[in-house]
Amino acid sequence: MSNPQKKRNFQIEAFKHRVAVDPKYADKTWKVLEHAIHEIYNHNASGLSFEELYRNAYTMVLHKFGEKLYAGLITSITAHLKKISKSIEDVQGGLFLEELNRKWNEHNKALQMIRDIFMYMDRTFIPSTRKTSVHEMGLILWRNHAIYYSNIRTRLLNTLLELVHRERTGDVINRGLMRNIIKMLMDLGSSVYQGEFEQQFLEVSAEFYKGESQKFIECCDCGEYLKKAEKRLNEEMERVAHYLDGKSEAKITNVVEKEMIENHMLTLVHMENSGLVKMLLDDRYEDLGRMYTLFRRVPNGLLTIREVMTSHIREIGKQFVTDPEKLKDPVEFVQRLLDEKDKYDRVINLAFNNDKTFQNALNSSFEYFINLNARSPEFISLFVDDKLRKGLKGFSEEDVEVILDKVMMLFRYLQEKDVFEKYYKQHLSKRLLSGKTVSDDAERSLIVKLKTECGYQFTSKLEGMFTDMKTSHDTMQGFYASHPELGEGPTLTVQVLTTGSWPTQPTVTCNLPAEMSTLCEKFRSYYLGTRTGRRLSWQTNMGTADIKATFGKGQKHELNVSTYQMCVLMLFNNSDRLSYKEIEQATEIPASDLKRCLQSLALVKGKNVLRKEPVSKDVVEEDAFFVNDKFVSRFYRVKIGTVVAQKESEPEKQETRQRVEEDRKPQIEAAIVRIMKSRRVLDHNNIITEVTKLLQSRFLANPTEIKKRIESLIERDFLERDNVDRKLYRYLA
Repeated sequence: MSNPQKKRNFQIEAFKHRVAVDPKYADKTWKVLEHAIHEIYNHNASGLSFEELYRNAYTMVLHKFGEKLYAGLITSITAHLKKISKSIEDVQGGLFLEELNRKWNEHNKALQMIRDIFMYMDRTFIPSTRKTSVHEMGLILWRNHAIYYSNIRTRLLNTLLELVHRERTGDVINRGLMRNIIKMLMDLGSSVYQGEFEQQFLEVSAEFYKGESQKFIECCDCGEYLKKAEKRLNEEMERVAHYLDGKSEAKITNVVEKEMIENHMLTLVHMENSGLVKMLLDDRYEDLGRMYTLFRRVPNGLLTIREVMTSHIREIGKQFVTDPEKLKDPVEFVQRLLDEKDKYDRVINLAFNNDKTFQNALNSSFEYFINLNARSPEFISLFVDDKLRKGLKGFSEEDVEVILDKVMMLFRYLQEKDVFEKYYKQHLSKRLLSGKTVSDDAERSLIVKLKTECGYQFTSKLEGMFTDMKTSHDTMQGFYASHPELGEGPTLTVQVLTTGSWPTQPTVTCNLPAEMSTLCEKFRSYYLGTRTGRRLSWQTNMGTADIKATFGKGQKHELNVSTYQMCVLMLFNNSDRLSYKEIEQATEIPASDLKRCLQSLALVKGKNVLRKEPVSKDVVEEDAFFVNDKFVSRFYRVKIGTVVAQKESEPEKQETRQRVEEDRKPQIEAAIVRIMKSRRVLDHNNIITEVTKLLQSRFLANPTEIKKRIESLIERDFLERDNVDRKLYRYLA
């Protein structure tokens, strides 16, 4: 193998002698470059050798003439720009912007060529001396000598603002030219765009919209005004998209929002015959949606709508629940509440973007006025009773759930949920005992909803009522199985109710017919014989009976009546005519119940199986009764209801209220003890606050009652007062 050749190191050394440079070299070279710049601006660049020009500029920098080159360039461009500015200034009329745009484009092209020639200076000399680049310097010079030239500066601003105004008033303008001019200002720097155009544009716009909004307010209704405001807002956004800086959008929309919406918010919402209230009343979803969209853009806009809406709903709600006429029909009353709630739910959903703050305001308003009517808990329970008796017949399972959910929504608004529970229990017991419930599933579904809302304690007794109904059915099967001889004659169906689960009823004595009395005794013996430690008391006021009756012409009917009505009718088997006193003596039915019972038997058209003398609309103690031999009905089975007020009488109402108040006492005491047990020491005001908070899911505790319960607990040594501060309480373990 051959040996590799040794590497040779070459070294370049500087000239040992000084190179002489022509003293006039710099001036001569600059003259060539200056001539080239002149030719470029005069559109004669085609004859220039850019390679040679680049070399000249390169050599000047290399020979340390960069400063002369840079200064000369500035002087040369400045001279040309002064001429250009003068030519732009001389243009008359509407051609001004076109000329400015043309000269700007020419300047940019010239600048590009100049930059190519001076590229070496741009890359070496300028960064090292921290001077402005050729391109930047060209823009600055254009700004200073063209845009800032006094006669052009004012004219440019006025022309641009005039074109915008013309476009706003319906004229068509050259948007392409506008875009180019605005882009020129932006290319010169954001401060130029803002200072030479945007600032004044916003000021002029504010004045324009201030005047226009005032004109619209005077001649338009609220809906029309909002349409115009929306149109103007969209126009400004479109204008920005077409020829303004994107950053201007927020600023110009703020101007429109302030002048057209924010400054007129209260006037718009309260506008007579067309403002927010009128829109709500007429379900103008489109206008309401537009108002919501526009008002949400300004400070406190949605708050203003919300406050006016809340005030309106509270006002109409208050009028509704305090109108005696509206309170006459509880079912209609609750249905109207549900309809109102549906109406405003639709408004919030369709127009207010399902805004939770509006939903909360609506809930708060309903809670406010529903609780102004002390009978709302009773009315809601009566509504449920009506629906579960007959109102839900033919409804699908989904529809039933929707109605029950709406009932639960109203229930949530109630401050006195325990009052609703009392009435609901009464109405449920009557439905179950009379077998009038339209659907067991619907009944149980509502109880599950109540349980979810208020806990097991709230519904345990209601569930017990259903258990009793099932147990009673099994008990009756056992009774008849052990008494096969009862197959013939009257039949008895007994519902055995657990005292604690069902509404307390006064035990009323009533003399049953002998046939039924014997049967009842047999059942008592059977029941007590199969169970230990039980006691039975008959609630004859809650029962019903089916009896067969034969009238004058041998016409037979089966009458469905109450136990009291049965007792009265059976008396006529042995008597043709009986006075009120005789009936009262024989049956021992309480006077108020007996009168209602006789009214329903003798005074209800089509159901009057008895007649009375003298003929009158009411039953009095001097009346006499006899069988209506002429009674006819096209139905074989005739149901005779008891004349009874759907709503409670005043004494009944007082009794229910009293029972509610009594039931609250142990709950308040339990809450006080629970709080004091964990806190040990607490002052009076804090106890009131915490007890109210703890019990608010069931009822609104009265501070006076809380104070009484505290006194009661002190007497029973659960609490004691502090010796020094009498408003401070201590828990005694």
